[in-house]
Amino acid sequence: MDTEGNKQLAKDFFQLLGKGDIPGALACTSDDLTYWIAGKPGSVPTCGTKDKKQMARLFEAMLKALEGGLPMTVKGVTAENDRVALELESRGKLKSGRVYNNEYHILLRFRDGKICAVREYLDTQHVNDIWFRPAA
Repeated sequence: MDTEGNKQLAKDFFQLLGKGDIPGALACTSDDLTYWIAGKPGSVPTCGTKDKKQMARLFEAMLKALEGGLPMTVKGVTAENDRVALELESRGKLKSGRVYNNEYHILLRFRDGKICAVREYLDTQHVNDIWFRPAA
């Protein structure tokens, strides 16, 4: 796949995730996907490196907690060789009433027309406050 194809697949992946199509999103990834989320493991449950099955479980848990998915807006795309960098913003409402609105910088690597590695940088304090902090 060429650079333009990789850019489109990257955008498709997050569009599918945002509307809750986890199988469709995961079909964009290689079987040996590695997905790293910023933060010290143990500080926020989502941080660290996960494989495809672990990410499927994480995405499913998030979807169950959300009202109507987590739409992702692409704010910028840069691509070179087998890498695509995205600037994204998400906004969704949890069933608890909390609003999750985060910004991301995500680096994806591609192999054989699939996403094979992801590095996700985001505001981990916001993740912790919205998803894991006990209700007051």
